[in-house]
Amino acid sequence: MKVIPGRLVSRWRHYWMRRAGYAGFGRFAARLAALGTAPYHARLFLSSYSSRGFVSHTAALGHPRLKLGQRVYIGDNVVASAGPDAGEIELRDRVQIYGDTFIHTGYGARIMIDTDTHIQPGCHVTACMADIIIGKNVEIAPRCAFYSYDHAISPGTLVMHQPLTTKGPITIGDGAWLGHAAIVLSGVRIGAGAVIGAGSVVTRDVPDDGIAVGNPARVVRFRDGRKRHEPSTGS
Repeated sequence: MKVIPGRLVSRWRHYWMRRAGYAGFGRFAARLAALGTAPYHARLFLSSYSSRGFVSHTAALGHPRLKLGQRVYIGDNVVASAGPDAGEIELRDRVQIYGDTFIHTGYGARIMIDTDTHIQPGCHVTACMADIIIGKNVEIAPRCAFYSYDHAISPGTLVMHQPLTTKGPITIGDGAWLGHAAIVLSGVRIGAGAVIGAGSVVTRDVPDDGIAVGNPARVVRFRDGRKRHEPSTGS
């Protein structure tokens, strides 16, 4: 079997990446650029071939107010959808969104994900009624979920027929790290450099550099080794 020289493969990919996009012919060009590459992280290099970045041809980016920065990477089967009165989704420079992640805005809320943040496969980021703002250099492990809203649960009426409620926006500070399958609910601020343990459910604020675990998540210590402050019980 004859091997195609690497320089020809590189030229092929550069050629199609200059024409790639997430709509129309650009989707076809992205598919051709990715031929012969493995999925997941192995395709990340393609986002460096064009200032427009790389969007997989299998991604479904139907959101009418989607704004992409430079060299963004969007993997296979990522969905960006819009509900009623949907706010903007903004992915700033070099954001990486991996496969099967679902992003949605509605009811006046927006999502902003700042530069160099990575969202691993299978995450849900849903902003309704209140914004979700994720800072720079944030690492979000697979299957994490962010919900800036809830349902009213008054008795006598089906939950599905009740209005949405919110405690306010979700804010994730720069350099935070969220472990596998962490859930963040409305009205929560996670501070810069904070760490959220795998499987935690975050219902209250986490301070800068705090390490929080559990359901509901509680701060157990800080990254510099300090223990969580315990209130005095003396008489």
